[in-house]
Amino acid sequence: MKYHQIDRELFIKNRNKFTAQMKPASIAIFNSNDIYPVSADSTMPFQQARDIFYLSGADQEESILLLFPDAIDPKHREILFVRETNEHIAIWEGEKLSKERAFEVSGIKTVYWLTDFEKIFFDLMTEAETVYFNTNEHYRQAVETETREDRFIKWCKEKFPAHKWEKSNQILQGLRGVKEAQEIDLIQHACGITEKGFRRVLEFVKPGVWEYEIEAEYIHEFIRNRSRGFAYTPIIASGFNANVLHYIENNQQCQDGDMLLMDVGAEYANYASDMSRTIPVNGRFTKRQREIYDAVLRVKNEATKLLVPGTIWHEYHVEVGKIMTSELLGLGLLDKADVQNEDPSWPAYKKYFMHGTSHHMGLDTHDYGKLKEPMAANMVFTVEPGIYIPDENMGIRLEDDVVITEKGEPLNLMKNIPIEAEEIEDLMNRS
Repeated sequence: MKYHQIDRELFIKNRNKFTAQMKPASIAIFNSNDIYPVSADSTMPFQQARDIFYLSGADQEESILLLFPDAIDPKHREILFVRETNEHIAIWEGEKLSKERAFEVSGIKTVYWLTDFEKIFFDLMTEAETVYFNTNEHYRQAVETETREDRFIKWCKEKFPAHKWEKSNQILQGLRGVKEAQEIDLIQHACGITEKGFRRVLEFVKPGVWEYEIEAEYIHEFIRNRSRGFAYTPIIASGFNANVLHYIENNQQCQDGDMLLMDVGAEYANYASDMSRTIPVNGRFTKRQREIYDAVLRVKNEATKLLVPGTIWHEYHVEVGKIMTSELLGLGLLDKADVQNEDPSWPAYKKYFMHGTSHHMGLDTHDYGKLKEPMAANMVFTVEPGIYIPDENMGIRLEDDVVITEKGEPLNLMKNIPIEAEEIEDLMNRS
């Protein structure tokens, strides 16, 4: 891995929080991701399943975490199973976790080779009454691929039909939504790498450059700072392209007079950052561009103030909609009749701002977190309003990553990334 090793105390703490919520005489199982094929002998770059990483720090394929707090033998209350390694594997594939190294990373004292899993699992199931399965229940999930977790669940239900089943997700939604201080530091580090990429791009962008060249500038800066790369597929959208919310082709030339919307973020140690900035390709805002830009910035700043303990996610978006409506009226994009006659299920402002303002972030860009419960300290949210005007060939979105604090004043992890129009112009026009 490119990143510096994470202190295993984080993973020990995470496991303790999880097992504290397990039912008596229960086992929880977490599987690594598969390595997914492309074609022939080609595969996609491996990315670890976030839940097993959150609980163990194990960042390689063919790994299984078993948690059984009530196991009769104390050494079987936490077990990490990893793929057996040897000199041949080390030569052909590189270093894999040894038993000693797995302990150093995870803090789990009992480490077995994966080949021992079925025998040990069968023995422990004779002591257990309930199994926690790790299903993907994220509100945005639409996964069609059968995962390693899916296959395990099928196998386990067939082998042990008399056991009871529970869901790990109910516990993980709450735990992963509220970050430990060390996790916030890792997200902050990812945001710092994103800042370096953005400052590099401000010096690079000018009329005539191509969107994919800008993407290349980001990836260069990210990787040279120990990131694996982008936390999600980057959006580099100039001119009209900014009105396509998930534009990822990044294959057009940036024209003089256009605005350039960039939704990018570096990952670090599997933790995400998520930034949006919109800049003038030629380094100078027109009067109209500046009007729209400042309106979006005001909405972002006011929305950020609402991210305090006790806020309800749905009600928060309603309030942000009111703030955006006021700005759109001031810009002349809406009039009072539009607002008076609006459909409550699709308010008038949605014509120009059709997506949500905030989502949890952390190990996943759209991270786990309970959305129907009040916001709490140490939750991390994006704040990302936008105004999209296809008729004016312009879309502007601004986005920062924000930590909710006990004191009520949110902590902006991207406060050092340029966002004020004057600073952006100054940085783009330095000789």
